[in-house]
Amino acid sequence: MKSLIQVVEEARVEVDSRITGSVGRGMLIFLGIGEGDSKNQVDEMADKVLGLRIFPDEEGKMNLSVRDVAGEILVISQFTLYGRIDSGRRPSFSQAGSYAESKKLYRDFVEELKSRHEEKVESGSFGSHMKVNLTNDGPITLLVES
Repeated sequence: MKSLIQVVEEARVEVDSRITGSVGRGMLIFLGIGEGDSKNQVDEMADKVLGLRIFPDEEGKMNLSVRDVAGEILVISQFTLYGRIDSGRRPSFSQAGSYAESKKLYRDFVEELKSRHEEKVESGSFGSHMKVNLTNDGPITLLVES
């Protein structure tokens, strides 16, 4: 399981010109599910994401978690995090999880965050063509794997 995490001032996702999720200050998580991932990776990734100290404290040091700053979270499915370009120019997604299993684990991850985080947690629409708009803060962008 891979997450590309961005600290944002705000973010929103649209499907067919309809906003399906939007958040204020917090984090935008692009979540990729890999072949062989399971509920164990969901739990591990939720722990990492919620405990990640990437928000500035009063001295400007990255020392606070999304919980500490009462930040909101937007989760977007992103199978292309498993894209590989070993040869040629067209990416291979053979290491990405199957559609059905990935959809289940994506939903499990969103629900896990909602159950553990007191602030707003929203999501995109799995398997849909989405338009994501964000204002990155920092910019702070990290790749997290479990």
